[in-house]
Amino acid sequence: MTVDRNSPPRKATLWDTVKAVCWSFFGVRKKSAYQDDLAKLNPLHIIAVAFAAVIVFIVGLVLLVRYVVAP
Repeated sequence: MTVDRNSPPRKATLWDTVKAVCWSFFGVRKKSAYQDDLAKLNPLHIIAVAFAAVIVFIVGLVLLVRYVVAP
């Protein structure tokens, strides 16, 4: 598969943004994938998805703690 370097980068889907945010939570990402993300992801979308992911993470932790310490 050949890639035309002169063509504009394709727009990222919501799933692409979610994957990039999940990889950033995990802390591991290839440099080439990071460069691709820089070219196609919208920073506002990243912030919105990251904010939602943080809320889900915090709610999950609170629920887990309540479950563990429940009498």
